[in-house]
Amino acid sequence: MASHSAINELYNSSKLIPCVFPLFRIVILLLSMSSADCSTHIPDGLKGPKNDLFPEILRDEAVARIYELGKVSDGHGYLERTFLSPASIRAGNLIRTWMEDAGLTTWVDGLGNVHGRVQPPNASNKALLIGSHLDTVVDAGRSRYLQHPVEVIAFSDEEGVRFQSTFLGSAALAGVLPASTLQVPDKSGLTVQNVLKENLIDTTEENLSQIKYEPESVLGYVEVHIEQGPVLESIGLPLAVVKGIAGQTRLKLTVRGSQGHAGTVPMSMRQDPMVAAAELIVLLESLCKHPQDFISSNGHCNAFSIESLSGSLVCTVGEISTWPSASNVIPGQVSFTIDIRTIDDIGREAIIYELSNQMHRICDGRSVSCFLDRKHDADAVNCDGGLNSQLKSATYTALKRMTGEDIGDVPVLMSGAGHDAMAMSHLTKVGMLFVRCRGGISHSPEEHDSIPLPINCSKIIFRRWLKNDGARSGEIEEKKKIIHWQVSTKMRINEKLYYLFYTMFPSST
Repeated sequence: MASHSAINELYNSSKLIPCVFPLFRIVILLLSMSSADCSTHIPDGLKGPKNDLFPEILRDEAVARIYELGKVSDGHGYLERTFLSPASIRAGNLIRTWMEDAGLTTWVDGLGNVHGRVQPPNASNKALLIGSHLDTVVDAGRSRYLQHPVEVIAFSDEEGVRFQSTFLGSAALAGVLPASTLQVPDKSGLTVQNVLKENLIDTTEENLSQIKYEPESVLGYVEVHIEQGPVLESIGLPLAVVKGIAGQTRLKLTVRGSQGHAGTVPMSMRQDPMVAAAELIVLLESLCKHPQDFISSNGHCNAFSIESLSGSLVCTVGEISTWPSASNVIPGQVSFTIDIRTIDDIGREAIIYELSNQMHRICDGRSVSCFLDRKHDADAVNCDGGLNSQLKSATYTALKRMTGEDIGDVPVLMSGAGHDAMAMSHLTKVGMLFVRCRGGISHSPEEHDSIPLPINCSKIIFRRWLKNDGARSGEIEEKKKIIHWQVSTKMRINEKLYYLFYTMFPSST
């Protein structure tokens, strides 16, 4: 593979910014895009000193808006936006304002998803959906030249922090959200439906299906996301195509014992749910580190499943709660969450089956009761081969133009993290790109990426998807003449959008 020095020089010298919001990066970078590789098609009056369309101005505006959104938080001193929280509503309103300033038609659907759509003359064509989510974990001008409608969606809930049920927004859009989800409560007792009503969204079990999009109306779904891992940084490349997304199960395990005084109950007579929970957590670690030691001969997995499990299985206990949670009291109840992920759905079920068996053995031995509650299931998703081929080709071309180097093969990675693309795969074909992030850190205040790379990600997606493949060169040139350009050192938002569509029809393609 050729040296990646040019890419790394750009990466290391670029201004690093917090990855506060994957979808927002797509929206604002769409509107604030630089396009040096298309500079030969730009009217002379609009070219900057290096034949670019003021890329520094567009970049700096994108950075400023990302920082502006990063200040919208329910927490003080850290970033937190959960499903339809006050900060989430403010963030959605801000995004909607930016969409409208760019000439997009906007609306909020019955699950709080923010939509922005630009429509071509032929509104009956299938729409390309581009999106991600505006929620976070805790501490963490209309154009007439499009062949297909383009719709950018800010999904209201992907992380599942507030209701422990992920993909509320995208699942509703894809038509796979159970109506019973509206009655799921958060820690304060408010249900999803209660929270929607508080925000003047009257969604009921009867009208929930109205949010669903029809498959025949959608061309596809594309999502750009930070890698959330260290691979791209380690190999010195900024982009990767995503092959698929690991399946995921979220469980809540509750252990109940006998509450008592810490000083008066002998150790031999205790029914302590805390030590049982500790033993179960250590068991989970062993099960997920060495699955072959537990399930290789019990008939639930074949050799392929064992091999794939060993390479992709990860298990996490992320939250523990006790009652009554006092230093001088033996707990009466301990609950903890379990997150299990792997690309092998059969293997994931085998791990859960074995965990359940071992759980009952441990709890019976300690005279406590155990209950395992499934909170969320999502099967593994394979990204569309055709989309991936286009994205891979576009990525290779963009990086070669950006650096002047032959990067060799574009990396193809699996995603261990869940994404809205998992829910959207029930509606349409999906494709994803990963963007390198510093240190591979995610779900942390230290999470960062570099701004030039998402700009180029957005560009290659739109150039591949939105160019008029059926138009002849002469027709494309005629379309360009209709665009009215104004010479300005800082273009208005709608003019930037016009420029975006101009670059989608280079006569060389």
